[in-house]
Amino acid sequence: MKFKIAKKLPLHYQIIIALFLGALFGGLFNAERDGISVIIEKDGTTVKKEIDKVVELKIFLLDSSGKKKTLLKKFAINAVSGAAKYFERLKPEEKSRAVVEITSASKKRLVFYSPLALEKNKTLPMYLKPVGDIFVRLLSLLAIPLVIASLIVGASSLKNVKELGSIGAKTLLIYIATTAIAITIGLAAANLIEPGKRMDEKTKAALKAEYSNGETVRTEALRIDVVNFFVETVPKNPFKAIAEGKMLQIVFFSVLFGSALIFVEKDKAKKVIDFFDGVSSTMIKIVEGVMKLAPYGVFALVGATLAAFGFGAAGALIWYILVVVLALAIHLFVVYPVLLKLLAKRSPKSFFKGVRDAQVLAFSVSSSAAALPVTFECVEKNLGISKRVSSFVLPLGATINMDGTALYQGVAAVFIAQVYGMDLNLSQQLTVILTAVLASIGTAPAPGVGIIMLVMILQAINVPAEGIALIIGVDRILDMLRTSVNVTGDATVAAIIDRSDSRQNEVV
Repeated sequence: MKFKIAKKLPLHYQIIIALFLGALFGGLFNAERDGISVIIEKDGTTVKKEIDKVVELKIFLLDSSGKKKTLLKKFAINAVSGAAKYFERLKPEEKSRAVVEITSASKKRLVFYSPLALEKNKTLPMYLKPVGDIFVRLLSLLAIPLVIASLIVGASSLKNVKELGSIGAKTLLIYIATTAIAITIGLAAANLIEPGKRMDEKTKAALKAEYSNGETVRTEALRIDVVNFFVETVPKNPFKAIAEGKMLQIVFFSVLFGSALIFVEKDKAKKVIDFFDGVSSTMIKIVEGVMKLAPYGVFALVGATLAAFGFGAAGALIWYILVVVLALAIHLFVVYPVLLKLLAKRSPKSFFKGVRDAQVLAFSVSSSAAALPVTFECVEKNLGISKRVSSFVLPLGATINMDGTALYQGVAAVFIAQVYGMDLNLSQQLTVILTAVLASIGTAPAPGVGIIMLVMILQAINVPAEGIALIIGVDRILDMLRTSVNVTGDATVAAIIDRSDSRQNEVV
């Protein structure tokens, strides 16, 4: 009887319960930050040596003679989790000459020559992560066929190419505007609360010692080429674009294909449109089936994330976390409702109720692209937005609209600058806004992409990119929050464009 009652719970409640239980499960079985496994080859077989308590870990490199050792990296207690990532980035030739020296809690010194790999010790929730990975892969599997079919049907339903251009221009303009608003809110919150200045010197030193050892980031020169961005939007080979998941190129080809159907004889065009309409409906049905696995996938993903992440860094970065959450809440519960009321003429309450499945799923998987099939279903089925609008606005939004991510960039940039004792002037903060808006366009809608965007921004304002290491410890959790905001932004713009499109059709 209880099982039947549980099954009647709406999906978003099931996912929320799974989130809570997954977080609790991951927290209870949190991996030891000072435990590591060394993979070696012994007597022709691969052996894993687990060390639960590590006081110190050193990685040396032998010279060509195999005698002299050079210290590459030293990891102190509570920072050894970064050793695995550091070792993984070594070249194969360096790994073959590497020597890993570990001092355990019992003061025992262990030496490993030419280890194959270093791994952070796993706990039960981390072994369940493949269940969550399969769930995300199933959603990702459906995203591209659904986008192609929906876009072709949507574009072919327009009266002319001029109408398509009008929708495209308005969509792009609103996306850029909301992203600029989001990052401005982030900058304002960080400047007012000053989270970096509220951290005591002892905590700053501890964070730098812990994360700068293990977590290195890409700091090579990165640049934004707007012209090249538009050139790269046009695919040389649409099938290659589909295989590589290049969403903007897929959108361009699908819109071009659908627009061409406007000029094809009606009988011939109808056959093609009916086919893709059938594909779209089939994909939606598969989405409904896959979503029945959502609670299990979310439980596994969140449990594994919390087990690996823990709460060690959260205490030290509490002010930073609070500022990000506060700024995201303002954008989510103030900016979007205002836009919905003024431009979409919709009730914010009914809107949020309609998109909640997409919001909680985006939070769980940290990918607006993976959540796209569910966003489609929420927007079309729950909000009643036309397919021709949703099929164009949502795929574009999943690629270029990153309000939550851009807002986070603003807070993170100011926070890191404050930790380093740097005060950003107005010119630098305007540079942050411009760089974040441009960087959000064309950036892959995948977990962790905000870190790469942040490198660009820090380089643009001459703040040490190595400072990203300070916030990596809590990035995954904040990534979940900002992705939920990103998806809500996509749906908000779809509602605005749908209202505009309906009024335009009434006039015509």
